[in-house]
Amino acid sequence: MGCRPAVVLSLCFALAASAFGQRASSPDVYLITIDTLRADHVGAYGDKQALTPTLDALARQGIRFEQAFTPSPITNTSHASILTGLLPSSHGVTDFAVPLPADKPTIAATLRAAGYHTGAFIGAVILDSKTLAPGLDRGFDFYYDFPPAAQQVKSRYGRVERRGMDVVRRAEQWLAVTKGPRFAWVHLYDPHDPYDPPAPYATQFRDRPYDGEIAYADHALGAFIAFLKQRRMYENAVIIVVGDHGEGLGEHGEDTHGIFLYDSTLHVPLIIRLPHDVSAGKTVAAQARTIDIAPTIAGLLQLPPAAKLDGAPLQPLWSEGREEERVALGETDYPMRFGWAPLRSVRADGSKYIEAPRSEFYDLKADPGETKNIYEPWAAKTQKLREILASANLRRADEAAAVPASTAAELKALGYFPEVRGETTATAPSLLPDPKDKIGEQNLLHRAMLADEDGDPQAARAALEQALAADPRSPSALLQLGQLELREKHSPRAAELLERACAVRPTDAGAAWYLGQALYATGDYAKARAALESSLKLLPGQLEARLLLGQTDLKLKDYAAAQDQLEAAALLDPQRADVQDLLAEAYRGAGKDELARQAAARAGRLRSRAPKR
Repeated sequence: MGCRPAVVLSLCFALAASAFGQRASSPDVYLITIDTLRADHVGAYGDKQALTPTLDALARQGIRFEQAFTPSPITNTSHASILTGLLPSSHGVTDFAVPLPADKPTIAATLRAAGYHTGAFIGAVILDSKTLAPGLDRGFDFYYDFPPAAQQVKSRYGRVERRGMDVVRRAEQWLAVTKGPRFAWVHLYDPHDPYDPPAPYATQFRDRPYDGEIAYADHALGAFIAFLKQRRMYENAVIIVVGDHGEGLGEHGEDTHGIFLYDSTLHVPLIIRLPHDVSAGKTVAAQARTIDIAPTIAGLLQLPPAAKLDGAPLQPLWSEGREEERVALGETDYPMRFGWAPLRSVRADGSKYIEAPRSEFYDLKADPGETKNIYEPWAAKTQKLREILASANLRRADEAAAVPASTAAELKALGYFPEVRGETTATAPSLLPDPKDKIGEQNLLHRAMLADEDGDPQAARAALEQALAADPRSPSALLQLGQLELREKHSPRAAELLERACAVRPTDAGAAWYLGQALYATGDYAKARAALESSLKLLPGQLEARLLLGQTDLKLKDYAAAQDQLEAAALLDPQRADVQDLLAEAYRGAGKDELARQAAARAGRLRSRAPKR
């Protein structure tokens, strides 16, 4: 029809709708994010071995961005940027369980204010708005969180992850009963490790399970597109497909993602299919960012964007053929969970600068794989990128955020390290260890977590012992192995490892809590009490730690101290019958027989009201 979207896009929509015999209406918007999807593992991006027919077809029917980059290699952080159009340092979700601030609107909130019905369908608990991603549900009428009962499911599917087809089917159910205009965000988690593609992809990609997961995710996306076409929801729809981040796959020594800021984890596919295939087959070579997605959606619908965004609409890149340079910034604070330096990067003018204790500079035109570090602090190109990065003022957290104990197990099952690092005497990030020197250790820790999740403590122990051989003072390896030995009832060994962890990381409440458990199991109640008191001083709201401290005081026959701790535990959870039992024991030991009788009676009443199993 010869119309140009950025200039008269709404007119194009109206003309196209008329041509197809439909009334002009606000288009539905479908945002599909595919977790851990590298651009170079998609057929439309040049991978001849890929099985991605749905993505390839959308690329033919839409606009393919050759050079799109995420600002973060972490799932909840990268999605916060996609939904808000802000960099991690701007929206503040730089770690797990950090809430999206109330003053940071999502594109869902913008669309709902414009009359859209909004739904979100997530594939992993890492995006659960009640636990690890609070605030991401802002603006959604419906958000497909994981139910509390999911923690009791043995399989990882349903407990911490959903298969792509399960996510798609739930989205379809919502769409079937929701009138337009609609905004649906569908998150497919499948390519994230551990790589476990279902049949027939497990057999077909036996030697390339990551690609098998991508093929399955593409299949799920194909089913969703078929549903839209069957329900006549496809023609007048904006469909955006994007990877939230990539995957290391061993490049630069990184098995997975989160630590480094190389293109292997920051370069993602981005495809935008406009209503009625406007601008079909167009390819944009100019650099784009995932922070540009939210303002692009607002621009397509002629809605005012949020007051201040880091991203900008992408329309000028495809409609006017502009080759404007968009600076792509990257940031990761995830290394801080291990006590290592956070990283920052800037990608512009065909070059890449990574700010680290040992900084890096790459000429991407001559060295697209970022294999030859040519950093020279005095070079003009280096100075230019450093100035850009400095002016961006990308803040870093002083500490890794605390993850609630109730969700730590879920985070570990997803392959992320949940514990908080302790304070450091370093006054600047450059004084912390460079992640490049520690990536082997991180890979071992990651493998140990996955082996543990798979019920293979022997493999987990072997990986952790190897990590400790490389660095005997690794707080993460000491803590992880200590927890494993504690669970395996090797209490003396657990206590020894956890004492070493606490010595290296004296402000880690979790390490002190596990040490208290190990010492209690060995019968060293005096030391157990000291460890538990230390943990509670750092993090007072721990019910189980306070309960165990009360039990420890009972073992030491310090009934007054036991009474204090158990009364506090009863305040934290008045519905626990076992707390009342222990409180009754403390009262009896102190000679308070009437109070003991009352506590025992409360325990009985609580048990009688408990649901029968």
